[in-house]
Amino acid sequence: MSVTPAVELHGVHCVFGAAGREVRAVDGVDLAVAPGEFFTLLGPSGSGKTTVLRLIGGFTLPTAGRIAIGGQDMTRQPPYARPVNTVFQDYALFPHMSIADNVAYGLMVRGMPKAQRLQRAGEMLAQVQLAGVGDRRPAQLSGGQRQRVALARALINRPQLLLLDEPLGALDLKLREQMQSELKALQRQLGITFVFVTHDQHEALSMSDRIGVFHAGRLEQVGTPQAIYDRPATRFVAQFIGAANVLDGDSARRLTGHDSAMLRPERIRIGDAEGARASGRVAEVQYFGAFTRIKVAAAGIAGVPGVTLQADLPPGLGGVEPGATTHLHWDAAAVHALASAAA
Repeated sequence: MSVTPAVELHGVHCVFGAAGREVRAVDGVDLAVAPGEFFTLLGPSGSGKTTVLRLIGGFTLPTAGRIAIGGQDMTRQPPYARPVNTVFQDYALFPHMSIADNVAYGLMVRGMPKAQRLQRAGEMLAQVQLAGVGDRRPAQLSGGQRQRVALARALINRPQLLLLDEPLGALDLKLREQMQSELKALQRQLGITFVFVTHDQHEALSMSDRIGVFHAGRLEQVGTPQAIYDRPATRFVAQFIGAANVLDGDSARRLTGHDSAMLRPERIRIGDAEGARASGRVAEVQYFGAFTRIKVAAAGIAGVPGVTLQADLPPGLGGVEPGATTHLHWDAAAVHALASAAA
């Protein structure tokens, strides 16, 4: 028995601007998100991910195509008629209201009695680890606390679908990493489908059940974080997700046996000259704490130019300095073949 997707997009296009100046923000997207899934829309600025989120939420209408939520056609429905709530990057809290009233706002609009809605708000605040702050105002809370309030307000009506538009973007790194873990745990606890927008690849990899990678209004690849990282479907995905050595032509054939290939820096190790797949001089050393990244100007052979390869070395591995000759090794299984650049 098939399960109805939480949200489906069929041939969705969204074009802005007048004829002759058209911008194809979304260009033929097909997508299905499963119930209870944490699905991330990932891509650089202008790739179409936020427009897709707005299309799902009803804030923007498609030029063509169909959008269904829980099996119901919602293509032309306004935001208030959709079983969806949205958490924005700026949280959009009412500064003149208490935290409890902010959280209970949706219940007030639906006509729930005050005592009942404040009780529900208190329960929701406790669920996001903010018990006891209901009487405060938003300005009295930290950024991370305001983010939790925005989540509580969006979740109190138990929507079928929660849309999150880069909600962690305004937080500092330490707090953002903490909130990534808390947000994923909350999603698992509630079982609500989350559609999360970010341009931060590390955020997407650490939180998502599946990721859709956007580029120029199109979906380049949909898959699990591991599949996206280890087996990118296109050159764009290979270069956008994490650090990568992407090789083409004669250099690729000499080093990998493929016309075009990707090799992740952490899959390269240094060793003796014997059996090395490439050798060269260290051009740059970057220390990142958990690893050290070196860039090696690998020597070519007759008729084949050299290339610069980056390798990530484990901490404590000394003796690698700029100008030193280094020998690089990797297993054949570490190489992922790509469609050639000319394809």
